[in-house]
Amino acid sequence: MLTAIAVLSLVIWIMLLVARGGFWQAHERDDHDPLGTGAPDAWPAVVAVIPARNEAASIAQTVSSLLRQDYPGSVRVVVVDDHSEDGTAALACDAARAMGAAGRLTVLRGEPLPVGWTGKLWAVRQGIDAAHATDPPPAWLLLTDADIEHAPDNLRQLVTRAILDRRVMVSLMAKLRCDAWFERALIPAFVLFFQMLYPFSWVNRRDHPMAAAAGGCMLVQVEALRAAGGIEAIRDEIIDDCALGARMKTQGAIWLGLTNRVRSVRPYDSLGEIHRMVARTAYAQLHYSPWLLCGTIVSLLVTFVAPPLVVLFGSGLARVAGALAWAAMTFAYLPMLRFYGLSRGWGPCLPVVAVLYTAFTLDSALQHWRGRGGMWKGRAQARR
Repeated sequence: MLTAIAVLSLVIWIMLLVARGGFWQAHERDDHDPLGTGAPDAWPAVVAVIPARNEAASIAQTVSSLLRQDYPGSVRVVVVDDHSEDGTAALACDAARAMGAAGRLTVLRGEPLPVGWTGKLWAVRQGIDAAHATDPPPAWLLLTDADIEHAPDNLRQLVTRAILDRRVMVSLMAKLRCDAWFERALIPAFVLFFQMLYPFSWVNRRDHPMAAAAGGCMLVQVEALRAAGGIEAIRDEIIDDCALGARMKTQGAIWLGLTNRVRSVRPYDSLGEIHRMVARTAYAQLHYSPWLLCGTIVSLLVTFVAPPLVVLFGSGLARVAGALAWAAMTFAYLPMLRFYGLSRGWGPCLPVVAVLYTAFTLDSALQHWRGRGGMWKGRAQARR
């Protein structure tokens, strides 16, 4: 039995390495730019939309980074204050005034949440409506989060890629903070697992059905978004970024990549904070299916946990196959560790990390069954 499990795990890792779009190589990055130094003939108007709920710790940094863009065209920012209780709106206004850019910022007080919408998407919808009323009206929308800091050239690079490469959506996976011990231990694996689910190279292929996006930074073409049904089409989605990516890909090519230009400033200093981040959406990713949950748990255990256990407790062929599978997963983890500037010594620890993510996924299902699924900023948003 141990031999069969070890061999199965090894076969899985061989297939992941050679037949899963090279997800582990971290090649799809905005600094691996095939577009050279080209630029659009004209720079379209862009409005950035930021939904914000109790984001006093980061909203000023986010707003300032957007108003500081070196973009040659018109850039405006709309913040939708989703009933914050910590002065988020005032801090956003203060940041714009400090830069002498108050005229380019609009702060809205969010309307009451209607039935059938998640809080974030209802705020985004209101922000988009306000964006359409700006002068000049935007040809593109930058949908971003209130804890994201953008490098000064980010918007220019996004628009350049979108226009020259004929993409209706360009999304960057914000580089998550990786300073605290638990962040170093768990965050790079989170990104690796996301890429395993949605290989970026497949997302970026025009002829492949795979679609995804990263909600921290999504540049979307206004006309394509309208043709895709607008934000209303995904109004109750917990994993709204990937749902939007799927909608946008029905209208044209999309692009998703890693970046150093977009950074999340939200700290995940404790195990509990990372647990809550993952558990909020994990069961939604499984379409709230107990059968998919069981299959996922078994798959994670066979793929990640079995190899080191077989090495420790097996013998003969089982131990050899387990060691090769463990080596393969460590090898697959190295490019992501390198991207985050971490030691290769974290590589062999991936099985332990996988055990924790398995527990987070199981807890996500338990929270859903208790009526607390998709908990975010005091709201349970998952479908019942």
